[in-house]
Amino acid sequence: MKNIALLSSALILFISSAVYSQITLQVGAGGGYLAPTGDYAGSTVDFYNGTKYGMSSGYNFNGKVRVGLLGFDLFGMIEYSSISGDGQSDPDNKNSQIESTQNVFSIKAGPEFNIEFPLSPIGIYFDGFLSVNTFSGTVSFQGVSGVASGDYDLGTTTRVGAGGGGGVLLDFIPVVTLDLGVHYNWYNLTGKQYNSINTNLQRIDAYTSLNDDADPLYSESSSVHIVGESRSINAWEFTLTAMIGI
Repeated sequence: MKNIALLSSALILFISSAVYSQITLQVGAGGGYLAPTGDYAGSTVDFYNGTKYGMSSGYNFNGKVRVGLLGFDLFGMIEYSSISGDGQSDPDNKNSQIESTQNVFSIKAGPEFNIEFPLSPIGIYFDGFLSVNTFSGTVSFQGVSGVASGDYDLGTTTRVGAGGGGGVLLDFIPVVTLDLGVHYNWYNLTGKQYNSINTNLQRIDAYTSLNDDADPLYSESSSVHIVGESRSINAWEFTLTAMIGI
């Protein structure tokens, strides 16, 4: 009985050591570029008309963790993005200026599948993730019809999203792995809604909340209720992250 207990203990210790030796952990930080698509893109004329957000480009900073076990990886990422757009609300009026900036704080996590090439410092990966995204920002109007000139805050709100993509891992530098990633983000897959902050409804309400769902009081003839359809918030993301093994 004593021999069985010793053998069992040794076997557990051996398996634990073998598994532990296969676990890898990397942490890193980086940044990147964002290219809005679909409803998140468009022009400031579209934004003024309530059809799109009029975002043109953005940047982000991130912190990333990658945990590997027997060829299967999990990753987590904390990311801060700033996306903006500016231009005229009326193409015929050069003095009708809009500047809009949205900030997105995202927490992402999901599986990652790696492909390594023997005797090569280059590897590739594919991944998918769920994300929790918190939006804030500002919008400025100058000389815009139906909206008082000034700076306005975008109400803070959170949406659940998802995404996927892949990347290239470069191990040319000792200790450091360079992670070049390309991903597509669906920031507001769930939780879309329309909010009005004023009891006395005004056109500015369409711009001071995320308002990614249709205004229930929408009317084609209304100059106040202008958001007629739900809007998706999507963007391509290109990142460079320096990862260090621990």
